[in-house]
Amino acid sequence: MHRFILIIATLLLAEMSIAQEAPSFTIEEAKAYALENHLTVKNASNDIDIAREKFIETRGMGLPQVSVNGSFNHFINLPITVLDAKFLNPMAADGETVSFEAGTKYNSTGALEVEQLLFNGSYIVGLQAASFFAKFQEMVSKQSKEDVVFNVIQTYELAAIAKENKVFMDSLVESTAELIKKQQHFLELGLILQEDMDQLSYSLLVAKNAQLSANLHSENALNMLKLAMGYPIQKQVKITNTTTDLMSKDALKTGDLKNNITYMVLERKVQLSVLNVKNNQLMNAPSLNTFFSQSYNAYRNEFNFFENDKWYPQTVWGLRINIPVFSGLSRHARTSQSKIKLLNDQNNLDLMAQNLQFQEIQSQNNYKVALSKTALQKQNIDLAKSIYNKELLRQNIGKGNSINVSQKHTQYMTAQAQYIGSLVEVFQAKLALDKLYNNILPNQ
Repeated sequence: MHRFILIIATLLLAEMSIAQEAPSFTIEEAKAYALENHLTVKNASNDIDIAREKFIETRGMGLPQVSVNGSFNHFINLPITVLDAKFLNPMAADGETVSFEAGTKYNSTGALEVEQLLFNGSYIVGLQAASFFAKFQEMVSKQSKEDVVFNVIQTYELAAIAKENKVFMDSLVESTAELIKKQQHFLELGLILQEDMDQLSYSLLVAKNAQLSANLHSENALNMLKLAMGYPIQKQVKITNTTTDLMSKDALKTGDLKNNITYMVLERKVQLSVLNVKNNQLMNAPSLNTFFSQSYNAYRNEFNFFENDKWYPQTVWGLRINIPVFSGLSRHARTSQSKIKLLNDQNNLDLMAQNLQFQEIQSQNNYKVALSKTALQKQNIDLAKSIYNKELLRQNIGKGNSINVSQKHTQYMTAQAQYIGSLVEVFQAKLALDKLYNNILPNQ
């Protein structure tokens, strides 16, 4: 019985361990998760829906406007009408007047009104602008998605670098501790001096200090990745791609700078400004509406509107034209403002084109140099490792000294730090080029 309970408990603990294991993400899975869950992406999608509803709202202004309205009046004091007495009695004296209550105590009206826009130039342009704005918002949404994925890639690469550095520091601490353990035996036999052991202990402390920093950087990098993905900060996460995977994953793709998302957004802002100028210009044009009204009026001295008594119908239709003549130059000022804004937007587009050309040259140069530096630093770290291992071997056979070991130990750590720095430069330069050429978002 006890054995059975022990087996069950073991299975439950194993199941809990599996359930609590942190999920792992490749860089592609991290991108997909962010595009599905990040609140910035969701807000961008909501903005698209708002723009589409705005188009429907604008379009509805050109469709028939139908309303039903009614009114009820209770005259506590009926209005008094005053007339010349001769109107009722030709024999009345000159200047004599008569007064009487006019109307009924209760009045009620029910009406159906229909109005239809026949022509309005500003409305036509406004409808075009609303339709174009919906497409513009899709481009802005794409820009938001690009920013999110850009941050995911950047933080994922930093997390991979930090993970690699952590592994390196862990192995270095382990190997240094193992060396001290071996040298302790020689110290006890009197084959090395205490000074040599102190030097090795110093190297171990330096390595442990670097290990603590590496662990902290790795944890912070993972937290930054979770934030970039829109992943719950309190939950654990793992990455599966190594720096080697990321370096060989995608070759650098070139492209046309006019496909840059920021550039395309500015292009569309210029087009919106063009439509805004047309809209303000057409506000000076006449507009034409037609209307139809069917109403029923009731007049009562008693509140009996729901009884079968007479309601008087009234039907009317007509045309209404509005010709703007003078607005105190306000319309002219609005048109002038929109033209100036169009000039600014065009200038901003030209400035962006120049800036992108500069960024292209700078990022390409940075990428080439970073690749060369990384290759050299990789050779450097391999060489430093070889030198360090040889010095360890000399120390083990009694031909070396602890000072040389510590120096080679420091040299090895410095080479690793320089290699890590060159990796960061490569990833940042490539990511900058991918953003320039609109190669950030997947499936493009």
